[in-house]
Amino acid sequence: MGTRREFIVKSSAAAAGSLLSCGFAGWSTGSQAADRDALRTRVIPSSGETVPVIGMGTSGSFEVRAGGEEYRALEDVLRRFFEGGATLIDTAPTYSNAEDNLGPLMNELGVRKRAFIATKLSGVSGRSEGLAQFNSTLKRLQTDKVELLQVHNLRDWKTQLALARELKDQGKVKYVGVTHYVESAQDELADIVEQTRPDFLQINYSVTQRGAERRVFPLAQQLGVAVLANRNFDDGALFSRVRGKPLPGWAKEARITSWAQMFLKFALSHEAVTVVIPATGKPDRQSDNLKAGIGPLLTPAQKADLVKLIV
Repeated sequence: MGTRREFIVKSSAAAAGSLLSCGFAGWSTGSQAADRDALRTRVIPSSGETVPVIGMGTSGSFEVRAGGEEYRALEDVLRRFFEGGATLIDTAPTYSNAEDNLGPLMNELGVRKRAFIATKLSGVSGRSEGLAQFNSTLKRLQTDKVELLQVHNLRDWKTQLALARELKDQGKVKYVGVTHYVESAQDELADIVEQTRPDFLQINYSVTQRGAERRVFPLAQQLGVAVLANRNFDDGALFSRVRGKPLPGWAKEARITSWAQMFLKFALSHEAVTVVIPATGKPDRQSDNLKAGIGPLLTPAQKADLVKLIV
């Protein structure tokens, strides 16, 4: 995603300071969400709780050497994230040392109580392995509970989802979910969601990867399952597709000033999507991402126009 910097306006580094702050204890109400500069929120169907629509992933971006220059930049990334009113951070114990970095950084900044941490049971088989991994995750994140525990890529999903629900009953987990990241797995994911009805599902969704619209999203809406949308930039490939191209003329109507905002708003414009989770280790990109959660979403005509332009 190295080409992305070409598409971010110079003013984006100061964006977080212009956003209204919304803490964990006071997420924006409907009237606040209607405010011109408030970060949009959506409801988690299983509870009625609201969550800001811009989240953050940690794969790659938080897998850096502790104490190094990239690590120090993550302090500003997190600071801008929370000052901008965002809360949900998606991570996993198999993202190298991402959890080891995220935990201390949150505590240094004093933001853990405001954070909605979504982590995973990842790459394990059997209850004992899953439980050992979860306990390790709590230590790495320097916390005693997490908001969302997901079964990553459906690995040993029956055992791990049962464990996640057991931990939910114990008060160590608030919500449970299942995840995948490729279109070829979406039917299997949909089957499991239909059978088990978790609180959340996570799946890939972007301008060029729209398979979730066929079955996963309608099912989520029907069953009341919140959706985390990953790979919103198609692993950076979308920026290559628009290199040198100006934004569409209607971008100003949607308060869009960068291609990153355009791609995130595309995903958010599907009403089934609860939160998008773009990963970044760059403070200016974090500020830019947050702008996608403000102002109007794309109309069906604008979405169709963008698909034609990109695909």
